[in-house]
Amino acid sequence: MGFFSKLKNITTSLFGGFTEADEAFFDELEEALILADLGVETSSDAVEQLRGRVKKEKLRDPEAIRSALREILIGEMDVGDTSLDLSTRPSVVLIIGVNGVGKTTSIGKLGHQLREEGRSVLFCAADTFRAAAADQLEIWARRADCELVRQNEGADPGAVLFDALRSAKARNTDVVLCDTAGRLHNKVNLMAELGKLSKIIDREAPGAARETLLVLDATTGQNGLIQARQFQETAGLTGIILTKLDGTAKGGIAMAIARELHVPVKFAGMGEGIDDLKPFNAREYVEAIV
Repeated sequence: MGFFSKLKNITTSLFGGFTEADEAFFDELEEALILADLGVETSSDAVEQLRGRVKKEKLRDPEAIRSALREILIGEMDVGDTSLDLSTRPSVVLIIGVNGVGKTTSIGKLGHQLREEGRSVLFCAADTFRAAAADQLEIWARRADCELVRQNEGADPGAVLFDALRSAKARNTDVVLCDTAGRLHNKVNLMAELGKLSKIIDREAPGAARETLLVLDATTGQNGLIQARQFQETAGLTGIILTKLDGTAKGGIAMAIARELHVPVKFAGMGEGIDDLKPFNAREYVEAIV
């Protein structure tokens, strides 16, 4: 049973047994939100807002209270534009995150989506540290009908990005999607590599629209928030791709990240298929759980 089903069962039970919005009700609601990994601060703040609205608007009907909770949670996630800025040719999208979260597959799915929209896409295999990373990306490039620039394993990631940007400009490519090495968020030397890539973009594609998307595995819960904090400090994130929401995920981490870091979730991975990366919709997300 996945995250949405789990939390919906909790909230359905909570509201189904509703008699009045007393302190016991608010305590149970806060516990349910914390269990869904919204985080203590986010859950506490949402419940406090709801308590205030119930009192001010004299809400008694459980559906009215549920609706108020939905609006509060949607408001928590309204922290920025969830679309990609692809306003220049080329535009550059850096995909970052630790190993195992689904960066390469997310690139493949995003490339497919952009190709379906009629854009030309070039994949940059700048993860030169992980064995066979470029081979994996090459498979996705073929599946998504995208061009690929790669070098040998162990090559300088900056040199691969340099080649990719030169190639994109020569071909008049719309979007460069750049895979990066899985960097543990406490490895300062590896994180510094992101700064190097950024400088190459500034030099080779000055003025290019740029996105820096952090891929997070929803099943990691609050550890995902720790990762997001560190990457935000180092890379200046523009958005989140949340993967594995189809599993036993505590997907409420999306709300905790949005609230604390003011970084919008832009895509959600809902399965393994090439069409399973969906633009993130906060209203649908909240309505699915409450």
